[in-house]
Amino acid sequence: MHTAEDYLSGQVLLIDKPLNWTSFQAVNKLRWEIRHAFNIKKIKVGHAGTLDPLATGLLIICTGKMTKQIDTFQGQDKEYTGTLVLGSTTPSFDLETEINETFPTAHITEKNIHEATQQFIGEIDQYPPVFSAIKKDGKRLYEFARAGEDVEIKSRKISISEFEITGIDKNEVHFRVVCSKGTYIRSLANDFGKVLNSGSHLSALRRTKIGNFHVDNAWSPEAFIESLTTK
Repeated sequence: MHTAEDYLSGQVLLIDKPLNWTSFQAVNKLRWEIRHAFNIKKIKVGHAGTLDPLATGLLIICTGKMTKQIDTFQGQDKEYTGTLVLGSTTPSFDLETEINETFPTAHITEKNIHEATQQFIGEIDQYPPVFSAIKKDGKRLYEFARAGEDVEIKSRKISISEFEITGIDKNEVHFRVVCSKGTYIRSLANDFGKVLNSGSHLSALRRTKIGNFHVDNAWSPEAFIESLTTK
């Protein structure tokens, strides 16, 4: 088992983030548990890429000197699986906010859905959601959004190497995406609806891979904490 010195020297921890946890909460929880288990006064702990509270899956958490590698991990391609719902949109592009518009879907065929993925392969311009943590003029975009203030959002270049439809159940479309750093799957879901002359929002999201790291090898927070107490 790891020692206090191991964590201070630097560890890369793979954590399966639960639903409704923020990435910040996960980091704080693990930092506190490591400090408490080994009676460490101070230790650096950080994550390599935020997951929204409504998303689950792989979170890379680095301790000690390995926090210097966070930028390297953040730059690696990521794989997600998820579900989008055709025919309606929300301001946040996911279930954080209520449905604000509905659209017809009778014209959409399964062939349309599969063909639409091709429009997103390669390098594309994507507009981040207004409900995001990106900073503008010293404030997070979601602060403007929650205050009902309009704000200009600039597009950014992102890259999608794989976009696979894994299942269709009426208006629910299940998918797998491999994409670059900075990609918002919520925005992808919203844009997907537009391509189909309808609307769409994200209803579920799970990050399965970051580079060569896979969520199958990740600890639940509870299992990791238990490993500290049985050292």
